[in-house]
Amino acid sequence: MKLVGSTTSPFVRKTRVVLAEKKIECELVLDSPWLEDSGVPDLNPLGKIPVLVLDDDTRLFDSRVIVEYLDGVAPNNKLLPSTARERAVVKRWEALADGVTDAAVVIVLEARRAPAEQSAAWVTRHRSKIIRALATMSNDLGENAWCHGNGISLADVAVGCALGYLDFRMADIDWRADHPNLQQLFDKLMLRPSLADTVPHE
Repeated sequence: MKLVGSTTSPFVRKTRVVLAEKKIECELVLDSPWLEDSGVPDLNPLGKIPVLVLDDDTRLFDSRVIVEYLDGVAPNNKLLPSTARERAVVKRWEALADGVTDAAVVIVLEARRAPAEQSAAWVTRHRSKIIRALATMSNDLGENAWCHGNGISLADVAVGCALGYLDFRMADIDWRADHPNLQQLFDKLMLRPSLADTVPHE
């Protein structure tokens, strides 16, 4: 089994964290769809990472599909609840966190365009998504120790990776000052080797 992706991708990081939490051995093959000689489009017609290549050469893509598969394939350290309602709650957290990351990626890519081609309105629109989503996450977390239940779940993994990506690419968003409960959660998550060992870097 191989995971194809880059160390800077927040969605690859989410997958790597799940692999570590589940104690699943998996080779990391470094590749990026932004490279001219990238092999990603040959593995995923959408040209996106991560891609999980199974031993029978089946290719899974989209981090949400991959992490759900990984949680189901190994019975230890379950990150997704078994009941439909609880599972939906955790997946909602994941969707919210992934939405923050998606919006941040859009802003980062927009900043790489030629100045004359950049849209301030487009950036403002996506920045507003991030601010609203952070407020929702903070409100939903409240004084709870974890996003859902009594221990780490996929919700916490997704939130930790989203907040980490903001630190990496959008440090001007001071989410710690606005949402100290998210900082407490993040600091606790960063004590786990799965997150500490996958901090993005250039």
